[in-house]
Amino acid sequence: MTALFPRIAAFADRWPKLVALLLGAVSATGFAPLHLWPLTLIALAGWMALVARSAMGRRAFGIGWAFGVGHFTIGLNWIATAFTYQAAMPAWLGWIAVLLLALYLAVYPALAAWGAWFFIPPRNLEVAARSADGGGARPSADVAEGREPPPPASPVPLPVPGKIGLSFVLAFAALWTLTEWLRSWVFTGFAWNPLGATTAQLADLSRIIGTYGLGAVTCLIAGVILLLFWRQQTAAIPLLAVVLVASSLSSIDQMGDGTAADMKGKRTPRIPITVIQPNVGQEDKWEGNKADANFAKLARLTAPKDDIPRLILWPEAAIPDYLETGYPPVYYDRSPAEARGRLVALMNPQDVMLLGALKLELDKTGDVVGARNAVMTVRGDGTLGPRYDKSHLVPYGEYLPMRPILSAIGLSRLAPGDIDFWPGPGPHTLDLGRFGKAGLQICYEIIFSGQVVDRAHRPDFIFNPSNDAWFGGWGPPQHLAQARLRAIEEGLPVIRSTPTGISAVIDADGRVLDSIPMHRPGRIDTVVPPAHAPTLFARYGNALPVAFALLLLALAIAFRRRGR
Repeated sequence: MTALFPRIAAFADRWPKLVALLLGAVSATGFAPLHLWPLTLIALAGWMALVARSAMGRRAFGIGWAFGVGHFTIGLNWIATAFTYQAAMPAWLGWIAVLLLALYLAVYPALAAWGAWFFIPPRNLEVAARSADGGGARPSADVAEGREPPPPASPVPLPVPGKIGLSFVLAFAALWTLTEWLRSWVFTGFAWNPLGATTAQLADLSRIIGTYGLGAVTCLIAGVILLLFWRQQTAAIPLLAVVLVASSLSSIDQMGDGTAADMKGKRTPRIPITVIQPNVGQEDKWEGNKADANFAKLARLTAPKDDIPRLILWPEAAIPDYLETGYPPVYYDRSPAEARGRLVALMNPQDVMLLGALKLELDKTGDVVGARNAVMTVRGDGTLGPRYDKSHLVPYGEYLPMRPILSAIGLSRLAPGDIDFWPGPGPHTLDLGRFGKAGLQICYEIIFSGQVVDRAHRPDFIFNPSNDAWFGGWGPPQHLAQARLRAIEEGLPVIRSTPTGISAVIDADGRVLDSIPMHRPGRIDTVVPPAHAPTLFARYGNALPVAFALLLLALAIAFRRRGR
């Protein structure tokens, strides 16, 4: 085994970007559904070693970019499946889309690697530069003229020369978190699969430092592995201390939680809910001749079992009917009154239903110019209650960026329709009376850490209706994993209803109390789990992970200046 390391080192020296690409691919196996988190930590440690081996900053950037390409291509492979449901575009275009997206997202780990490179100890850079030049200094004139024998050949260099340095690992963790936070909002953001989602065992830390801060801790653990492998225990011990202190703080925060109602001296309210998963596939969802059959699946699962008032939760875009009046007649297959009447027939008189539906936007002349992906409230008497409009829309899924240019070359939205969706105003809480206060996040919105709750009007729970039917085999479990992180961060239960799975009831500690597997129809009858008092993250949001990253960066600078 010992003889194998020099061979691996020699290969990594010759093909560092290829090795980084492979390590990035391996690192993505820590996400759901594989959950191979030890491989993620090992891959991160190997990537750090490659960056530390780089002789120049631009090489470190290239190695980081190659790692990111592998990481995102494997982790986001489910996006290719979405293209198989769009007849206007060939299915093979899906893999090109995955690769193009990975090429862009890889810029963020590349920036982290490039920034961390400046914290490499000077001795490392000298040895790495000599290795890049051929392994050492040029022969003397006496050797060149044959007056002296040449020196013996140098052994194959180790993957990381000299000392890695505590400052390098601290900077790496800090910059990963800062760049991942940037990824969540630059160009509207794409926060899918944050690194912290691979270390579910440490998820309670997100109560304090959020999911992006959890990514920094994951990098620190990988750094400890690397330091211990190279027998640098002196540098590894402080990193272990940081992880242990953070874990203990999380435990203290959790012990002081209690439920929100208990903190006010009130009994925790019990909100009966019925969660529906009809198992309507994406290939059937928008087929007009299957609309009645799809509704029948929802109706069969929703029919009341007793007369107890309940909150009924249906998936995103559950029905094609328009429930509001005032649209051009051509848009109605049935009148709004008839459409609401079909829903009321499934409800007890005191029931309330939340369901995904569409709302149209009209201009002054009455023409339809846009749409809203909405959640409507339907009461047992047929009246409509408060509505939530999705705020964080999916580019290319719900609207086509640069539509005049892209539509001219034949591209279209992945969801059917020629009208783009318009964004809503952002998170807000719906007052449902006896059924409490509901925070709404439609589908993709739940992945944005720190952006899922109206903090001025804290809800009792978050309802996350979604349509994961076109997310392939990897997308739904990854989506569920990220919803669990939102529950822990905010101290709020999360309820998910999807057409094909995974529908689930998640408590405020991120535990899945009940769920319906993928591709099975089902129904969950239960009560909403109690909410915790606001966590530290719920109070201050992403200011905490950013502050944590800046603290790590300050420590890295301090250790760098002291030459340790």
